[in-house]
Amino acid sequence: MTITIIFLTALALLFDFLNGFHDSANSIATVVSTRVLTPRQAVIWAAFFNFIAFMFFGLHVANTIGKGIIDISIIDSRIIFAALTGACLWNIITWFLGLPTSSSHALIGGMVGAALVKVGPGALVWSGIIKTLSFIIISPVAGLILGLFMGTFVYWLFRKAVPSRVDHVFRIGQMVSAALYSLGHGGNDAQKTMGIIASLWFSAGLLGPTFHVPWTIIIGCQVAIALGTMFGGWKIVKTMGQKVARLKPVDGFSAETAAASMLFFAGWMGIPVSTTHTITGAIMGVGSIKRMSAVRWGVAGRIVWAWIITIPCAGAIAALSYFAAPFIK
Repeated sequence: MTITIIFLTALALLFDFLNGFHDSANSIATVVSTRVLTPRQAVIWAAFFNFIAFMFFGLHVANTIGKGIIDISIIDSRIIFAALTGACLWNIITWFLGLPTSSSHALIGGMVGAALVKVGPGALVWSGIIKTLSFIIISPVAGLILGLFMGTFVYWLFRKAVPSRVDHVFRIGQMVSAALYSLGHGGNDAQKTMGIIASLWFSAGLLGPTFHVPWTIIIGCQVAIALGTMFGGWKIVKTMGQKVARLKPVDGFSAETAAASMLFFAGWMGIPVSTTHTITGAIMGVGSIKRMSAVRWGVAGRIVWAWIITIPCAGAIAALSYFAAPFIK
C-alpha cells in the first residue's frame, strides 16, 4: 500500500468523521431539545448505535457508492482526492453556517464533479445518480408524511391520557426512537465512506479482481462516524431541535420513529438517501400537526435551498481540487 493510498484512506476517514460530526444533529437534536438526555448523554447514545449499525444492515449502500455513481474503471487517486476534498469543505462551510445539509449528497457531488473534469458525462452512471437525485425529493416528503401519520396516530392513541403520563411514557420511548434512528444513520451514512475507500483500494489492485468491502474498511468507517457523532455539530443541533419546530418528547418520538423507518427501508434497498433530509421532513410533519404556523417555514425554506445547492457546490469544489492536485497520482 503506497503513501498516497494511505493518505487518501485517512482523508476518507476524516470525511466519515465530519459526516458524523455534521450529522450528529440528526441523531440527537430532538432528544436534546426535549431534554430527555443531556447533550453528552445523547452523543454517547447515538455514537454507540452508529457504531453497531453494521451488524444489522448489509453493504448495499456501500456497493451503490462504490460502483453505482461513476464508472469504477475511471476512478483513481486524484478522483478520490478531489471528491473527498469537495465533500469535506462543503461540510465545514455548512456546519459553520449552521445548515443541516446532506453529507451524502456532498460526497456524491464531489464524485460527479471530479469525474466530469476527468472524462466528461460518459463517466457518470446515470441509473445510480437518478435514483439518488429522486430521493432528494422523496426522502423529505416521505419523512414529512410518515412524521405526520406517526404523530397523528400517537396523539390519537393517547388522546385521553393525562399530559404528565404522556410525557413520562415518551421520555422513555424517545430513548428507543433515538437508538433506532442512529442505527439507520450509521447503516446508511457510514457505508458511503466504505464505498469510497473500497473503490480506491480496488482501483489500486488491493482487493483482487472482484469489488468487495473488506472488514478492515467496515470497522474503520463505523469507528470514524461514531467518533464524529460524539463530538457533535452543536450549531446544527440548535437549528434542527429548536428553529424548525418546538418539540415535546411525544413529538420527538414520532419524528425519530418515522425517519428511522425510512432509513431502514433505504439501507436495505441500497439507496444512499440523506438522513438530514429525512429527519428534517419528519420534524416538519410532526410540527404541522398542531397548526401549520408551528413550523418555521422560513427556516425550512433556507434549509431546502441549502439542499438544492449541495451537489453542484460540492461538485464545483471537487472540480477545482482536481485541477489543483496534479501531484496526486
